[in-house]
Amino acid sequence: HEGKYLQTGRGLRAVGLESRLDAGVTYGVCCQVFLDLMAEVAPWSPACLCVLCGLPAAGKSTLTRRIVGTAAKHGWRAAVVSYDELIPEKAYYTEVEEDGLNLTDMHANWKSYRQAVLQCIEQVLEQPDLVVELPSNPLINGAAWQPCFQALLQPKESHSDGMPLLFLLDDNFYYPSMRYEVYQLARKLSLGFCQVYLQCDLETCIRRNQSRPKPIPVKVIMEMEKRLEFPNPQKNPWESQSISLNSTNDVSKSDIQRVMELISVALDNPLSPAEDNSEQKEADRLKCATSVVHQADQACRRLISEAMKVARENQVPSEHMRVLAARLNECKTTFLHDLRKRFLQEVCFLQEEDISVEQVVKNVFDVKKNEILSQFLSNHQTM
Repeated sequence: HEGKYLQTGRGLRAVGLESRLDAGVTYGVCCQVFLDLMAEVAPWSPACLCVLCGLPAAGKSTLTRRIVGTAAKHGWRAAVVSYDELIPEKAYYTEVEEDGLNLTDMHANWKSYRQAVLQCIEQVLEQPDLVVELPSNPLINGAAWQPCFQALLQPKESHSDGMPLLFLLDDNFYYPSMRYEVYQLARKLSLGFCQVYLQCDLETCIRRNQSRPKPIPVKVIMEMEKRLEFPNPQKNPWESQSISLNSTNDVSKSDIQRVMELISVALDNPLSPAEDNSEQKEADRLKCATSVVHQADQACRRLISEAMKVARENQVPSEHMRVLAARLNECKTTFLHDLRKRFLQEVCFLQEEDISVEQVVKNVFDVKKNEILSQFLSNHQTM
C-alpha cells in the first residue's frame, strides 16, 4: 500500500500504470487512491473551498500554482479544480445565431457542467469510502481528475491527522449565482469557504488570451466583462470572506500572503449547515431569477423569429438579415442581463407565478425589437 501513495509528477508509475493511462483506468485508480487517503484523514482534517474568479486570462491559473506551492510549505494538501480541464471546451462557447452572440445560452449550457463538478467534489468529501467509477455521462473529463488530485497523493507517512485540505476552484464565476453554488456545498458539508477575485483590465486579458494556444473568442471575453459581477459582501453577506487582487501586473508576495491569511480564516471558521431563513430566501431568489430569465429568453426568441420572418417577407437581402439578427440578439442579451440584475437588486422576493414574464418582455424587449425592425425595413425600402 505504501507504493500506491507515491507522487511521481507524471502519471502513477508507483503502481505500474505508466502504460495504462486511458481515461477510465486513470480516473478509477486515481480516485480510489484519493478515496483511500480521504477515508483515513477526513474525520479530522479541516477543508476549504476557495473560489478564484475573474475574466479569462486574468491570472487565475498562475495564482493557483503559487498558492499550491505556498500551501505545501504550510503542510497543507491542495488540489486545483480547473474547470477548463474538467469541462469540455464546447460548454464554454455561446451559440452563434446569425453572427449574434448569446451569452445567456452559454450560462444555461454551462450550468449542468459546473454542477457535475461540484457533485464529484461532494461525493469525494462526503462518501470517502465509496468506490467512484468513471461517470457514464460525458459532462466531466474523467482523466482530468488525476492532475486535480495528484498533489493529494503524497506518501501516507508524511501526513498527520488534522492536515488541512484545500480545493482551489479555478474558473470565471462571473455571476454571483455561480459562486453561491460553491458556497452552498461548503455550507452543506461544514467546510471553509472563501473567494479571491482577480481584477485585470480588459485589454490585458485580451492580449494574454491571444498568446494562448487555444484563445477564447474575443467577443466572449468582452461580453463577459460587461456582465461580470465581482464579489460584493455588502450586497451578499455570504461573500464576506472575499478579497480582490489587482492582477494586471504580477501578483506580489504580499498578495499571496493575503490569500493564505484568507484561507486560514476560512479553515478556522467552517460554515454551519444549520438552517438560516435568510440564506434560504437568497437561494430561492436566485433560483427564481434564473427561471424568470430563462422564460424571458424563450419569449424573446419567439419575437426575434417573428421579426426575421417579417424581414424575409419584405425581401431584405441575406447580408442585411445577418446584421438584423445580430442586432436583435445583442438587444436580447442586454435586456436579459438588465432583467436579471434588476430582479436581484431591486425587486422584493416574489413567487415565480406572481411574475408576468410575457408582459415584461412585451413592454420592454418587444418595443426595442420593433424599433430595430422598422429601421431595417425603412432602410431597405429606400435602397
